[in-house]
Formats: sequence, C-alpha cells, structure tokens
Amino acid sequence: MTEILGTCKPEFEPVKAAFAANFDQGSELGASASVTLHGETVVDLWAGDRDLDGNPWERDTIVNVWSTTKTMAATTLLLLADRGELDLDTPIAEVWPEFAVNGKAAITTAQVMGHTAGLPGFDPKIAVEGLYDQDLCAANLAAQAPWWEPGTMSGYHLVTQGYLEGEIVRRITGRTLGAVFRTEIAEPLGADFHIGLPESEEPRVGYVVPPENPLGVVAGFAPDSIAVRAGLSVPVTGDEQNTRAWRAAEIPAAGGTSNARGVARVHAMLANGGTLDGVRILSPEGVDRIFVEQCHQTDAVLGVPMRLGTGFGLMSDLIPLSPNPRSCFWGGWGGSICVVDVDAGLSVAYVMNKMAGGLVGDMRGAMIVLAAQGAVAALG
Repeated sequence: MTEILGTCKPEFEPVKAAFAANFDQGSELGASASVTLHGETVVDLWAGDRDLDGNPWERDTIVNVWSTTKTMAATTLLLLADRGELDLDTPIAEVWPEFAVNGKAAITTAQVMGHTAGLPGFDPKIAVEGLYDQDLCAANLAAQAPWWEPGTMSGYHLVTQGYLEGEIVRRITGRTLGAVFRTEIAEPLGADFHIGLPESEEPRVGYVVPPENPLGVVAGFAPDSIAVRAGLSVPVTGDEQNTRAWRAAEIPAAGGTSNARGVARVHAMLANGGTLDGVRILSPEGVDRIFVEQCHQTDAVLGVPMRLGTGFGLMSDLIPLSPNPRSCFWGGWGGSICVVDVDAGLSVAYVMNKMAGGLVGDMRGAMIVLAAQGAVAALG
C-alpha cells in the first residue's frame, strides 16, 4: 500500500481516500492533490514516485501539466482585461495589426479564449522545435486563414491558443505571457507554477510517463477532419515534456510546470472573487467574465459536447463536476484536472506523472473532485 503524505482536514478524508484508491488500483506512479476552501488549504497530498527509478514524489515535486496551463494563461488575459489594458471583445488586430489578413480582421480575444477563433492548428505544419519560438508560431498563425467562420463553432485550440494569447500579451505589455504571469500573479500569490521554468528549479522536476498512443487526440476521426489536421499540425508525442528545452520554453497552452498545490493556489484566488490572503489580483467582475459562454456544442477537435466560457470550461450534463452555476474547470492531456467553484469558494486540483491516453481526462482526477464536492456538501 502506497504511503499518502501531506495534510488533510478530517472533513475531507473522502478526498484522501479517493487519492489513495488511485494508487491501490495501480493507476498511478506519482501524484498530488490539493483542495482549498475559502482560501484555506484543507487538502495537500502527495504520494508515489517522481520517476521510473523509484525516487519519491516529494512535497515540492513539479511536473508538466499540459493544458492545465491554459487556465493560467487565461487568468493572465483576464488580469489585463480587468485593468482596462485589453478589451476581450474587440478585434485582436487592434493590438496586432498583422493578424488582420486572410479573414481574421474581426476575431476577438474572447473567441481565442473560447476556442471558436478557427485557428486550432498550424498551417503550414511546424516541427516540435518550432514551439520554442514565439515569433515563428505567431507569424504562422497571423498569416493563415481561419479553418471555419470565427465564432460559429468550437474546435479545441490544442497548442495554438497559447501563442495567440502570448502575442496579444506581448503586443500590449511588451513582455511575454510567462513573465507577466510570474510577476503579476504567481509571485504575489506565492504560487509554484511556471510558464517557462527557470533552470534553478530543474532538480525538483519529475519524469512524466507519456501515453501509449501519442496521437490519441485524432483517433476515430476522418483523415481530413479538423481534429486530425490540428493534431498533426505539430507532431507532439508526449516525450518532449521530459526535456529541458520544453520546460524552458514558454508554451502557454501546454508547457506549464507545477503540482496540485501550485494550481490550486492560483485558482483559490479565482474561487474567492479575485483576492487571496489580502492580495487582490482580479475584481469580482473580472472573475465573473469566465462565465460568459462562448460556445456550447460538440467540439470539432475533442469530439464531445463542450460548454465553453472565457478561458475555462463550464459545467454541463457531460461534465457535472459541480452543482453550482459559477463553477468552471479545465484539464491537461493525460489526466491533470482543476475545478474552480466560485459559489462554494472551492478550488480542487490534481496533478500526476503517469499519463492516460485521453485529452478529456480520466476518472482519477474526477473522483478526487467529486469527493471534494461531497465533503463541502456535507459541511452544509
């Protein structure tokens, strides 16, 4: 039986039990789970191994969290919008003139955040090494035409979302998205989350086991489908995350490095109306912008019905991770997951280093989220 380390308030023992069950069932190598309620950390757990050599997952172990990074990029844009530096509903071309060509003059930042902008992949295709070059990725996206009429449907912007958002941030602030996130959000909150990992933090990084099928994102789709085109437009296998080059680069849609505590810390701020421990990052109105629905239909890349807000997924019949209307979520390739429940003041995060094959998560994280929601409901 795997030893579960960390702390858990008695009322949240069901979360610890769900976390332990993942190890008992042989589903994990190493993992972490964190829950905050009204800004207080009520669960902070870790267990298992950080690598294939049997070295233990420690309190400060961090790993690549794939698309859970998207929530941090979104929070950065929400911050600029809250400050009046960015209007999410005006054309991107107002701050990035080169973007206006080939039918993109009216595309807004909100459409990018809601995956409806029509740019889910690179065209022409790029090599994985191209992801380490913001200029190259931004130029590729600025030059191409939308794959559908922007705003009419969603198609998960797997990796491209981050470069679109990153260029918007750079045009407005003169700094990279990772730098703005670090200095304006992560450092003020004391959150251990990195978009572009400093070399000094490398000794803490755990190995992440890639999925058996690296192209699972396109499985079951026709060769000429949007899903296949997007998935193959940059041939990511899942091995890249275990290199220094990947971690050092700023990949705002897929390259963040953290653990559950780091994810939950940032999201605790959102769950508490934009302020945590006396540090205000967003106004309550800025947080509420998350819940402006951008699309609710079957996503052309994920292949499942998605209700998408502004930078986060919203609850639906397919994804009932919270009973409360002002709740949102996202997850990362392989299984990491995060839920922010503003109505309950709850933040839940799960991060692991053994990837499952799907883009839409698996039951390991879902059971932890549901256990946390059950514990909050029991508190009345």
